[in-house]
Amino acid sequence: MPDVIALVGNPRRGSRTATLAAAIAAHAFGGEPVLLDLAETVAIGFGPDAVWPVRARPDARREVESATHLLVATPSYKGTYTGLLKVFLDQFAAGSLAGVIAVPLAIAGSAAHAVTTADDLARLLRELGADVPLTLTAIESELVDADELATRLAGKIVDVVTPASTLSTNSVELPS
Repeated sequence: MPDVIALVGNPRRGSRTATLAAAIAAHAFGGEPVLLDLAETVAIGFGPDAVWPVRARPDARREVESATHLLVATPSYKGTYTGLLKVFLDQFAAGSLAGVIAVPLAIAGSAAHAVTTADDLARLLRELGADVPLTLTAIESELVDADELATRLAGKIVDVVTPASTLSTNSVELPS
């Protein structure tokens, strides 16, 4: 099972949210993170026709539960995280992400919406048992220079999630 997962709740496949999340996870945790893009792996439809995932991922829940580090990225939609992400995370029992260090990333048109969305997502991840040492936000206009943004946001993770936290995921050291 993967150590680092970038879980993306944007309902559009190949979104800027997914690109940014993968880059941040790679910069912050090193290596190539597993990208779990829910737009590809979860099939949700609102019409009468049946929908199927583009890329079936029957072990997605188990992958997330066994990750060491989880970056959860979502655009802000109507002031909170997307319904797609909510539907996926509703499958997890309370406490099932115990031992996982999770970092919410919210992207919105305004700073206020980004902060609200990130805080809401952090509460949900804590309910599921994850350690959430910080939240990240980005404004849509910042996506113009996605490489610089990814490097800057990854630096915030590195500053808070120290190497000691990878030895014991129940304890996250915060800078003094």
